[in-house]
Amino acid sequence: MTDDKDVLRDVWFGRIPTCFTLYQDEITEREAEPYYLLLPRISYLTLVTDKVKKHFQKVMRQEEVSEIWFEYEGTPLKWHYPIGLLFDLHASNTALPWSITVHFKNFPEKDLLHCHSKDVIEAHFMACIKEADALKHKSQVINEMQKKDHKQLWMGLQNGNYNALSINYI
Repeated sequence: MTDDKDVLRDVWFGRIPTCFTLYQDEITEREAEPYYLLLPRISYLTLVTDKVKKHFQKVMRQEEVSEIWFEYEGTPLKWHYPIGLLFDLHASNTALPWSITVHFKNFPEKDLLHCHSKDVIEAHFMACIKEADALKHKSQVINEMQKKDHKQLWMGLQNGNYNALSINYI
């Protein structure tokens, strides 16, 4: 039988090849080249937003840049869902790389929540961890963790550091 730690390791190292392209109606000073990344399945789109934004801001007029958001085939992608879940829900039957469209205008207020900072992402992530622990361990694991352990878990996710995940806690 497979150990939980083996499953966690396999999930952790899962990556989705992704091609980010700028929406055709965005105003640019020159043509925008696609941006390719291997996205961790266990992470969140908002944790790669800075890289994607930096790439496309090179061709954008600064006055045209506002809140970034992503979509796949006309469906806005929810930032609070893990990347792997988004892929499985929307694109698991398509050829790779996964093609995600980047927008800087016309934020879909009725479809997406705003994400104003990485603190919001961290709070959401920790809430999900607490919920999963409640279901799996009756909250025994998360209640034994100290604040520094929570931070180490978050930093491990944010920096892609599997060893920082405090495997003893998960």
